[in-house]
Amino acid sequence: MVSSGDQLSIEAADLLVRRLGEPVMASPMARLLHGRASSPHYVHESDRVLLDDTAEMAVARKCPVAELPSFEPGGPREYIYFDPARTRVGIVTCGGLCPGLNNVIRGLVLELAENYGVTDIVGFRDGYRGLVNGEEPMPLTPALVADIHNRGGTILGTSRGGQDPADMVTTLVRYGVSVLVVIGGDGTLRGAEEIADEAAGRGVVLSVVGVPKTIDNDIPYIDHSFGFQTAFARATDSIKAAHTEASSTPNGVGLVKLMGRHSGFIACYAALASHDVDFVLIPEVPFSLDGAAGFLACLRQRVQRRGHAVIVVAEGAGQDLLACDGARDASGNARLADIGQLLRERITGDFAAAGAELSVRYVDPGYAIRSVSANGYDAVYCLRLAQAAVHAAMAGRTAMVVGRWHGRFVHLPISLATGSRNQVDPNGDLWMSVLEATGQPPRLS
Repeated sequence: MVSSGDQLSIEAADLLVRRLGEPVMASPMARLLHGRASSPHYVHESDRVLLDDTAEMAVARKCPVAELPSFEPGGPREYIYFDPARTRVGIVTCGGLCPGLNNVIRGLVLELAENYGVTDIVGFRDGYRGLVNGEEPMPLTPALVADIHNRGGTILGTSRGGQDPADMVTTLVRYGVSVLVVIGGDGTLRGAEEIADEAAGRGVVLSVVGVPKTIDNDIPYIDHSFGFQTAFARATDSIKAAHTEASSTPNGVGLVKLMGRHSGFIACYAALASHDVDFVLIPEVPFSLDGAAGFLACLRQRVQRRGHAVIVVAEGAGQDLLACDGARDASGNARLADIGQLLRERITGDFAAAGAELSVRYVDPGYAIRSVSANGYDAVYCLRLAQAAVHAAMAGRTAMVVGRWHGRFVHLPISLATGSRNQVDPNGDLWMSVLEATGQPPRLS
């Protein structure tokens, strides 16, 4: 549920996605699904998915339920905007790797080809760079993508950094692309919105639909992002290894650094799934290293009592404890200082100053987790996201992303998906579960 401070911006956005125009062509979906002129699986254009709990928000907003903010649901429409036989679809993957990228590509191609009859599908190589470097796009066919879901990474390649939207639209026009599906995080999605705006300004008919990708699970207004389940499940293997090492030596400490620039979801869920973690440090909850109630003192006490300890730290945690040079990466994100190295050095120094024996094992599995193939849950989720993206694009939606909200697939304006960040609530039930499972103090300061 959103806070009251968010409501004005949400209502201003009106939760409506843009349309290229009114759909005029009978969809082939009915024939393919049921062999008759209509299908019970079509989404009714008047259907909506409410943003908030119905009764509570109707009272709070003092309005009828029908006037509550709501999302347009995803799914096949009875009428579509594009003629499949005359439509060329482009696909691009951008940003860091994430489990499930190939699953999404495969799902897009199969849905387009087998359920809509689109025969002209291409992939632009190496992210947005492929829309400006003059390289021919890669033809994508069902045969080519048949088994790519068994591999990690992306067959299209990826890169970071923005390109001029005017140049990218020029490339899309040159190749006759009418639909562009963009798979990427918040920076990538902002670029997708710029592409949609540029196309609209030129009068170019172009549907731009995003499939949000963030391993950190930090995109708002979706239940979770693809690859997240795989990531925290694989992270538990590293935690298990750290626990084995730590518990096998006197005064052993296992230190595991996981992904999470601004949001600690992977660290929290991996810790809860492993049952072996004593401390979880995340960006949303500040902590101090020194002092009687600081992290180092609490860690030493835990090791003295249990004989070992395991720490999980998100990469963005404790950045206030480190010097920042202000540098940014190609995506425009501030470069993080290494909290893992700092903790290892400070833990070693603290135990030495106390004259205590110590054995530290430091594990950083970041790239090993990013590059794996999706697990069963994420494989299903990626396929359904791909199907929802195709339905939206063929119906003429643009400047939007697909996601799942309250268990249903929905359409979100890109501006809403990139306007804020999903984070662990320090006062919420997830963080309370972490505190109860680890037994760490609510405040390390």
